[in-house]
Amino acid sequence: MSDEILKELGGHIELRRPDCVLSWQVAHGELTVDVALASLKGLVEWLKADRTCQFSTLIDITAVDYPGRQKRFDVVYHFLSMYQNHRIRLRVAVREEDMVPSIIPAHPSAGWFEREVFDMFGILFSGHPDLRRILTDYGFRGHPLRKDFPTTGYTEVRYDEVQKRVVYEPVSLVQEYRQFDFMSPWEGADYILPGDEKTEDGKSGAAG
Repeated sequence: MSDEILKELGGHIELRRPDCVLSWQVAHGELTVDVALASLKGLVEWLKADRTCQFSTLIDITAVDYPGRQKRFDVVYHFLSMYQNHRIRLRVAVREEDMVPSIIPAHPSAGWFEREVFDMFGILFSGHPDLRRILTDYGFRGHPLRKDFPTTGYTEVRYDEVQKRVVYEPVSLVQEYRQFDFMSPWEGADYILPGDEKTEDGKSGAAG
């Protein structure tokens, strides 16, 4: 899809729905439209019904975490028009406490995508009929794709042979963190790697 066609599409959407579109841009062969949170649901429904757009297929919903921003998250939607051979990305900036309207009425497949975003980022979707975790366990603590989530997690799961059941325990590291000097595998090694033989003056024998 050429940039000119995408620019025409962006202009069409902005002209017809100026109440919804905050801004739009074409970059790397993709059209991205920034949408006001309150207008998201209405714009999604319009993009599906408008004959120029016909974005009838929801490809994905995801999010990006920016902990330093007042509106911490970007919720990102990807749509495809199989009729017009167009793709579009909608981006909505939301605060941590904001409720994002579910788009299930327009796109029933959004159900699992919204549950995944809730599970990974903790973003709530109003109007979702079954908003619960989908990738982590029911007793999981926190949201793994937030930037402030520790890489070790908070709890670990194991099967206890004595109790004959799965148990949850606080994370306990079995060894101290190792110190890394960030040297390459070739630096500081007391052996010669195959193909890395040195000449007497310390220069590689392959140098010419």
